[in-house]
Amino acid sequence: MNTNSHSDRYAEAGVDITAGYQAVELMKQHVARTVTPGVMGGVGGFGGLFLPDLRGMDEPVLVSGTDGVGTKLKLAFLLNQHDTVGIDCVAMCVNDIVCCGAKPLFFLDYIACGKNVPERIAEIVSGVAEGCVQSGCALIGGETAEMPGFYPADEYDLAGFAVGVVDKKKILDRETVRPGDVLVALPSSGVHSNGFSLVRKVFDVENDCPRELLESLLTPTKLYVKPVLALLDAVNVKSIAHITGGGFFENIPRALGPGLTAHIARKDVRVLPIFDRIAEAGDIPERDMFNTFNMGVGMVTIVSPEDADRALEILRAQGEDAYILGTVREGAEGVVLA
Repeated sequence: MNTNSHSDRYAEAGVDITAGYQAVELMKQHVARTVTPGVMGGVGGFGGLFLPDLRGMDEPVLVSGTDGVGTKLKLAFLLNQHDTVGIDCVAMCVNDIVCCGAKPLFFLDYIACGKNVPERIAEIVSGVAEGCVQSGCALIGGETAEMPGFYPADEYDLAGFAVGVVDKKKILDRETVRPGDVLVALPSSGVHSNGFSLVRKVFDVENDCPRELLESLLTPTKLYVKPVLALLDAVNVKSIAHITGGGFFENIPRALGPGLTAHIARKDVRVLPIFDRIAEAGDIPERDMFNTFNMGVGMVTIVSPEDADRALEILRAQGEDAYILGTVREGAEGVVLA
């Protein structure tokens, strides 16, 4: 740790440089868990270095994704629990890039806070590291910005950035989707990291919300990278949709070519109880629920009907309770839920 760098006047303004050094020392053990082949150097440089293994790829294509945790962080503040939101941050990025068929390589995080409390920063990074471990990518760098007067002392924002790689010929192409293809659902772990502005309003979380409900809502976003990569190795997956903000009606059409519609029977959707609780407490119409939340489906893969059983077998072997969600038909509606 650097013991020679300190500015009394900067500290008087609310920025403690030495706290930043201490936070880096505390997070190193978590970063070490994520080291994969290709990582060069350690934390603390001006840039994160990674040497990718491109053997076997004719035309390697880099795929990037960036996202944050959003207002779900308010629940972490209320519970003073900061070791899971990092999982959300990683998941929101790597679950997106795997939809292209890409394997995540590395991740960087950005934490902006009102006051740098080293132990809290390390706790946040422990979650980021866990997300990286679960998705097989390396945490090779990041940034912590202490911004007094911009954020309250006990609050922070968290965002991240991931890079993956895929051989050009293996990039998933929604134009290959045809009528008759099958939608395979991968269940979610809960609300994940979207729709929390509505959730917070419905439950008035900052005033009179049971702790058990807050803890349930804080359940981290599920990571789908490893099961999806296993599926891609075994089956001709045509397209994938990560069900995030906008729910079914926004995200599933993004995985379909022009003139195609996903037909889903409402009774076949395995809606998690938390969504029934949200709908009831907020008197929210079902259409709005399916257009805001994942409703228990975190990811949808699209395969030919002859590959559907094999897809289910592969995903279930990976620990996913996958099931048939619907089929693709001709039409311009995008999603028909009936």
